[in-house]
Amino acid sequence: MPDPSTYRPATGTIPDQPGVYKFRDPHGRVIYVGKAKSLRSRLSSYFADLAGLHPRTRQMVTTAASVEWTVVGTEVEALQLEYNWIKEFDPRFNVRYRDDKSYPVLAVTLNETYPRLFVYRGPRKKGVRYFGPYAHAWAIRETLDLLLRVFPARTCSTGVFKRHRQIGRPCLLGYIDRCSAPCTGAVSAEQHREIVNDFCDFLAGRTDKLVRDLDKQMRAASADLDFERAARLRDDVGALRRAMEKQAVVLGDGTDADLVAFAGDELEAAVQVFHVRGGRVRGQRGWVVELSGDTEGSGDDSDQATAYLVQQFLTQFYGEQVALAGESQDQVAEQVPREVLVPQLPPDAEALELWLSGLRGSRVRLRVAQRGDKHALAQTVARNAEEAFNQHKLRRAGDLTARSAALQGLQEALELDSAPLRIECVDVSHVQGTDVVASLVVFEDGLPRKSDYRHYAIKEAAGDGHSDDVASIAEVTRRRFLRHSTPPEPSLEPVAAPVEAPAPGIDPLTGRPRRFAYPPNLFVVDGGAPQVAAAAAVMSELGVTDVAVIGLAKRLEEVWVAGEEDPVILPRTSEALYLLQRVRDEAHRFAITFHRSKRSKRMTASALDSVRGLGESRRNALVAHFGSVARLREASIEQIVEVPGIGSTTAQAVLAALCWDGDTGTSGQQGMNT
Repeated sequence: MPDPSTYRPATGTIPDQPGVYKFRDPHGRVIYVGKAKSLRSRLSSYFADLAGLHPRTRQMVTTAASVEWTVVGTEVEALQLEYNWIKEFDPRFNVRYRDDKSYPVLAVTLNETYPRLFVYRGPRKKGVRYFGPYAHAWAIRETLDLLLRVFPARTCSTGVFKRHRQIGRPCLLGYIDRCSAPCTGAVSAEQHREIVNDFCDFLAGRTDKLVRDLDKQMRAASADLDFERAARLRDDVGALRRAMEKQAVVLGDGTDADLVAFAGDELEAAVQVFHVRGGRVRGQRGWVVELSGDTEGSGDDSDQATAYLVQQFLTQFYGEQVALAGESQDQVAEQVPREVLVPQLPPDAEALELWLSGLRGSRVRLRVAQRGDKHALAQTVARNAEEAFNQHKLRRAGDLTARSAALQGLQEALELDSAPLRIECVDVSHVQGTDVVASLVVFEDGLPRKSDYRHYAIKEAAGDGHSDDVASIAEVTRRRFLRHSTPPEPSLEPVAAPVEAPAPGIDPLTGRPRRFAYPPNLFVVDGGAPQVAAAAAVMSELGVTDVAVIGLAKRLEEVWVAGEEDPVILPRTSEALYLLQRVRDEAHRFAITFHRSKRSKRMTASALDSVRGLGESRRNALVAHFGSVARLREASIEQIVEVPGIGSTTAQAVLAALCWDGDTGTSGQQGMNT
């Protein structure tokens, strides 16, 4: 365990100016990012008596091996740089905001030629506009069903859209006037986008103008004695008003605001946000965060701790929302409201207001609701935060206990120095020695860390059977741990000038840690003693001595330890064995998925290889246009000719190659002539 006094900088060398600082561990990985009005005052507090620090802060400073800082001109610049570094490095000791559930939202793909409306769960993407989140998916579908009669935009998937575009007939929604059928050319791309823009305006709160326009059109149709159109417009106005009634008015003055509340204990906190637009609650979101204990010197003051959480949340949340909104000022203004109501003002409230105002492009107020309707709604948000935190504790208690027991059980069974907080597992997949691939999955604290998953295309594997897996495991282990190899012993000969070597895992050119540069505590291979021996031999060759190597054999679920003649038998009901099985199965699933995709591409290419004059670029264009070889086989010559670069002669050759009947020795002339 590093001693903070070994890397403590001299107080006089720390500037007394605003800035952002980073703590790094012995592998060079950034583990914490913070900002300060005075770097000297803030950093000095970390090196006080360890007994007086918050437990998580104490863990952070004893895990770190170095600290560095960057001086900036203003507190607003410090806020921006802190947000950028937290997003770039994902430090483990910073507050992390994770949805306690995946709330459904209504997504509009404005980045497509023909935008699509659909219910979506998951991370936000650029070019897609989101409305919500909502508590239930059925609420979105019910609202969408009401609005499609007024705004008949497409809701089908890309595959369905392409299929109906090829056959020239709309789907059921097109026949019942719930879709304008852009797939058949019933409306142009510009007309369809105008429908989608009106739909977005309505959900964004600009409802009165749309209702007035429809009412005016209804009266005009009635005056022209077009009673059928007037009745249809009347029904559309009714549908819009019913959709508006589903969103309760909570603030009568048409307020645009976000209300934030926190609830928790010393280790975790739940965050709830209500999005109010035009006086109506448009969405609700929730997170659960692990507290870092670094509350700007707040000690045990819960108000100051909440103020620190407010600052961390606002910078991360609105920075991410604006980044996803892109360059559209309307979407940015929708993501950053005119007013943000919080339970406590952070110490740098003025700087935070300036930063938020810069994001929105106009004034943003940050304040605490003291009385009236806003105060009552803020109390409702706080009650929701309390309820979310209680539910999280009940839901996570069993999982947390099981994961802790699993890690502790592995430490004891394998006689490790510490619990394996980071586990990596390798699996190999192939079919009789062809298309050999491998996967590497990562579990941290007993949970999968999918951002660190890796694929490997095996280069050196040859032959088949058992020895092939051993060679593949050795290759993947070498490629994974090559960067961790022990550097050569320094020469005893005098040199002209000493050169400071970069820390392990640090890029000497940029000074930043290389991706995937820190080793695991436990390295698991899918297999028995031969695979474990191969991986251990490679690590020994590279000089990697601080990683335990084991293998999990499928047949009897035996745990083989490097250097041991007999396997370790874990109880069938133990949490440790269950965790190893989860890790192994996840690696197997990830490898199989990659292998199937690679094999599918090879088989697709080989099916068209026999066509003379058809190069790789045109083969790819055919498959991309039709989606698969099966659909290409069912296409007509006229449809194939629509692909750029494909003539009628080539189209006939393609169908002749794909429709050949191996049993009869005849080609599918009927398919060619359709």
